[in-house]
Amino acid sequence: MRPEYVRELLEGVRSGQIDIEAAMEELKDLPFEDLGFAVVDHHRELRSSFAEVILCQGKTDDQVVAIAGSIVARGQNLLATRCERRTAEALLTSFPEAVHHPQARIVAFSQAPTPAMQGSVAVLCAGTADIPVAEEAAVCAEVMGSSVERIYDVGVAGLHRLLARRRQISGARVLIVVAGMEGALASVVGGMFDKPIIAVPTSVGYGASFGGIAALLTMLNSCAAGVSVVNIDNGFGAAFAAALINRKL
Repeated sequence: MRPEYVRELLEGVRSGQIDIEAAMEELKDLPFEDLGFAVVDHHRELRSSFAEVILCQGKTDDQVVAIAGSIVARGQNLLATRCERRTAEALLTSFPEAVHHPQARIVAFSQAPTPAMQGSVAVLCAGTADIPVAEEAAVCAEVMGSSVERIYDVGVAGLHRLLARRRQISGARVLIVVAGMEGALASVVGGMFDKPIIAVPTSVGYGASFGGIAALLTMLNSCAAGVSVVNIDNGFGAAFAAALINRKL
């Protein structure tokens, strides 16, 4: 439930335009809604400024659609991540206004205002193979209200590509750095820019990258100050952290 809606409801009770019983009826499902297979947290937007996000992975199409329906019915923005094509098609059938971002594996439907933001988020990725995770971060950040600059394929194997985008990167308030293989890009960016940096290791790489563990350990052991690290392939987590940093309080 959106904070603005709760405020309007309370103002209506205070002014006498809404009676107490009607307000109680509106508020009875405020904390959560039990669907049997899921308990949808409608209180989350009041606590963290962003509505609950659906992780589609491991859920049936019917479950995802039902959870989405509960969120949309309360006027909240819908964000469904790790959404494969069949699930996306089911969501679009139920919510034709929603938008499918296939490379990011996201379905989003924006119907409510987002928190005011102080600046933009720049999403950098080392190579083209990292773009799906970078797009998850970029789209999530946009849905949460940030403007996003995409700066892709600027890995350390050709450092001049990163240096050529220095002015553009400097204009952002928060940097999300996505890299697989050895994950060195986050350390390089951390040494160049005075911005909060959220590093995202990806599972891209040959055998000794161990499915992203090599990049994760490199980022965790970065000698550059100001680099924070989320889990492997977790573009959503990086976007959420960036939105909290970027939010205008």
